[in-house]
Amino acid sequence: MRGGFILVLTVAAALCGPARAAQPDAEPPSADQPTATAPPKDEVPLDGRRRPGRVESFPAPIDQTNPGAVRAPPPEAFPADQLPLPDRWRVIEAVGVHSRWLDPYNQNTIKGDRPIKGTEDWFFTFSAISDTVVEPRSFPIPFSVQTTNRPGSLDVFGRTKSLVLSQTIIAGVSFVKGSTAFKPPELEFRAAVAFNATYVQVPEKRVLSVRPTEPTHRNDGWIGLQEAFVDYHIHNVSDRYDFDSLRVGIQPFSTDFRGFLFQDNQLGVRLFGNRDNNRFQYNLAWFRRLEKDTNSGLNDIKQRPRHDDIFVANLYRQDLPFPGVTSQVTVVHNRNREAGRIHLDDNGFPVRPALIGDLRPREYDVTYLGYNADGHVGRLNLTASAYAALGKDRNSIFTSRPAKIRSFFVAAEPSYDLDWMRVRVSGLFASGDKNPYDNKETGFDAIFENPQFAGADTSYWIRQTIPFAGGGRAVAVNGRNGVLNSLRSSKDEGQSNFNNPGTMLLGVGGDADISPQWRVSANINHLWFANTSVVQALRQEGSIPKALGWDYSVAAIYRPKMTQNVVLRASAAVFDPGKGFGDLFARKGADNAYYSVLLNAILSF
Repeated sequence: MRGGFILVLTVAAALCGPARAAQPDAEPPSADQPTATAPPKDEVPLDGRRRPGRVESFPAPIDQTNPGAVRAPPPEAFPADQLPLPDRWRVIEAVGVHSRWLDPYNQNTIKGDRPIKGTEDWFFTFSAISDTVVEPRSFPIPFSVQTTNRPGSLDVFGRTKSLVLSQTIIAGVSFVKGSTAFKPPELEFRAAVAFNATYVQVPEKRVLSVRPTEPTHRNDGWIGLQEAFVDYHIHNVSDRYDFDSLRVGIQPFSTDFRGFLFQDNQLGVRLFGNRDNNRFQYNLAWFRRLEKDTNSGLNDIKQRPRHDDIFVANLYRQDLPFPGVTSQVTVVHNRNREAGRIHLDDNGFPVRPALIGDLRPREYDVTYLGYNADGHVGRLNLTASAYAALGKDRNSIFTSRPAKIRSFFVAAEPSYDLDWMRVRVSGLFASGDKNPYDNKETGFDAIFENPQFAGADTSYWIRQTIPFAGGGRAVAVNGRNGVLNSLRSSKDEGQSNFNNPGTMLLGVGGDADISPQWRVSANINHLWFANTSVVQALRQEGSIPKALGWDYSVAAIYRPKMTQNVVLRASAAVFDPGKGFGDLFARKGADNAYYSVLLNAILSF
């Protein structure tokens, strides 16, 4: 409408203005009328411009002749998708972009940005990570039966403060064939080696070594092979690069989104791929567990692999049940055949069989049926896991007879985004054994947990190992970097134990991105035993409360380059014991609270 109105005004001006002035019967101005003056400057047409009106003349047509010209090729003579260029990665050097070997941010041949010289589709990648940990902490430490660092002490528990200094360097290399920017690699060879040096200081004897003559501090180092695999791309099954691939060797793997059941680098064979434009992903895998170095937790390939097999089948579906949420169903079978072999750790403590209950060797078969979800619906984020453990233990530690395994686990962590903040709620329940003397074990235990949940290793309970004194020898209530109260000898080298008191956790927390460089996190968790029948039987006590205590933690993360290449973290946690914890570790002059401080620097190349 606006354009039409302007057009009408333009036509009216053309007809009424200049045309009326040209009419022959127009009366000339009288002598008493003022003479017309020049129009204002802002109404004078600019040079080369005129007022709207009828076009009186047109420019002459252009006559273009080009004698001897060659007709241009038709469009179909040119490639429709791309123009071939020799070594297209190095063409950009003509515009001043050069490769710098020590620069991980820009074009770099050793970071896989360009092919290996003399090849077109083989790439080399080198990676290096430095992980530095300074960790002052305190936890209940029982006196040794044979000796103590303080003669004359009559209490069951000694001093609590200790210190851990750890330096880990991981170096990895990979050779990849294929352009992985938009499709899976055709072939990959990868290896990663980790070196760890550790210094630990504790206040009591026989904590670091079974030998009472050893000092209360230890320096230790280890080199572990963490990755060594071949990844072969079998074929593509669609023009969107849905594929099937096979990976053989020592490789990282996690059975779920948050590492509740099994997350480790182990020797195995894995068939994996996707379908329907990556809406479906699947894994079929078999792993045989490697022995671990006791003090570093790294793989020890000098020892023969364990008789502990893990079979995995899982299927992922994106946008189910809601867009933005990925669902996973999984079946995991753990077959353990280690009853005929006694194993001591590197410090001389027995770990298989665990020195708990009847102390007899054991083996088991257990199948985990699980459902996991991870994603978001709008601003609401959600991670949830549920597992049922079904199987058979061939030697219950209380009855020395076979027992059925019937236990379950559920966990959920919803969170909500508020601009630069995220608030979350954490809840976890792992069933405990109600009757240790029947033919059924109902305490849930994982294979090798590493939970990224409820504050993860910022949390005191997840970060620290609490020894179970008085109910077993060299046995812990929970494992380091684990949340389950499983009463195992070791998370790394021990066996799963389904005669346990179970775990309950409720917590709240939040993350605040103060700036692109700074993030602050805080968590408050309350923990309980799910059932104390097993603990009562092992400690020979009539009643033990369920409440373990409150876990308070706070962490600050600083990324000076706003990337993951330099990450500095400082965290502190305080554990306020509850009645159940106090019943297990009561002593005269006991600490009112325990602490864990973590200073961590991660440098990546």
